[in-house]
Amino acid sequence: MSGARIGEGTGAINVATGVPVLDHLLTELARAGGFDLTLEIEPDDPEAEVDAAGIALGRAVRLRLADGALGEATVPADEALAMVVVERSERPLVASNADLTGAGGLGTDLAARFLGRLSEEAGLTVHVRLMEGDDTGHALAAIFKALGVALARAAAA
Repeated sequence: MSGARIGEGTGAINVATGVPVLDHLLTELARAGGFDLTLEIEPDDPEAEVDAAGIALGRAVRLRLADGALGEATVPADEALAMVVVERSERPLVASNADLTGAGGLGTDLAARFLGRLSEEAGLTVHVRLMEGDDTGHALAAIFKALGVALARAAAA
């Protein structure tokens, strides 16, 4: 069964989506945000696993964020720098200037696909600005780390 749980930051992270790059990025998200994360997805094709991971995390996030909660973060990953702003608004939207099609070995933009499902399920408006980043792996890491910090800040508000 697919699902996700978010808890207080004791360092416990267990992510198994079936997409190795997404496992790594979600681990980075939880570490940067300082919260525990358990997320397991039933095996399927990679695009369906990305969708299921976004939906599962979105359900867990919805439970932790009050209506109107805001969070923002600007975070580096080597030469990459990303800013993410989230608002629990019940108007799901992802506004991004980053096109990372092909990153992570998928034919689609893994980050956009994941963020879209997360946004829909959690009722989030998500703004992503990739300010610097030549290496797609570093750009993805900066985005997911910034997302983790922004979610943690929104939960604390």
